[in-house]
Amino acid sequence: MNKAKNTFGRRAAKNLAGMLALYAGIILAAALGLGLFTRHGKEIKVPDFTGMSVPRAEALAGQKKLEVLVDDSIYVRRMAPGAIYRQNPAPGTGVKQGRKIRLVINAVSPKRVVMPNVVGYSLRQATSEIIGAGLQVGTLSYENDFATNNVLAQRHKGENIGAGTLLESDSVIDLTLGVNAKENATAIPDLLGMHFLQASDLLHDNSLNVGKTVFERDIRTYADTLAAVVYRQIPDIGGESVKMGTAVRLYFTLDPGKVPVRQTAETSDR
Repeated sequence: MNKAKNTFGRRAAKNLAGMLALYAGIILAAALGLGLFTRHGKEIKVPDFTGMSVPRAEALAGQKKLEVLVDDSIYVRRMAPGAIYRQNPAPGTGVKQGRKIRLVINAVSPKRVVMPNVVGYSLRQATSEIIGAGLQVGTLSYENDFATNNVLAQRHKGENIGAGTLLESDSVIDLTLGVNAKENATAIPDLLGMHFLQASDLLHDNSLNVGKTVFERDIRTYADTLAAVVYRQIPDIGGESVKMGTAVRLYFTLDPGKVPVRQTAETSDR
């Protein structure tokens, strides 16, 4: 009888130990899985591929667990053939691992693109259409109208241009927009640390124009201008609102250390 009890006790102990080991394994696996999931969901800052060759961008993207995809090409005379001109998402954007970064590269020779019709579109829609067609948004001018930021006219080199007209890619399209007198005010965005294309896009998003651009003496080539960042802007942020269409003067440097750090409530308390 005692022998049977001992055998039963040993079996029960073994079963209990096995169950505990199984539970421990499940908990450990869950913890590891949660850790992997958390790391997988961690945001990655998109590198700046501007001016790079595609192979170099692919190598850098691979290091960051991202992918690059050449989506389109335009022709920029002063830029090296095959160099990356624009990217989406923009540099510094937080994305998930495995995200595809779409690239626009500089073509070997100019190609012809079709001018879209953006009259009647909002500024945001018109900008998307123009850039999507391989063109650039140029100067924004405003006229009194009941609908603010509604496109009234599209122009190229000072002349109205109709939809369907063939243009060289990267041609500049100026827009005339409406503005309601009661809504003719916008804020100056913070452009410090941005490249020219980023700053230009953000100014247009805020119904503003790129004014005079001042480059430091060591910025000599077109690639340098693309790599340079804003270290000063006039008007600066923090002032009163300005009229839509106001031009903002930008100063560029190749030295990121010259870009001032904005003082915030958080930084000033430290």
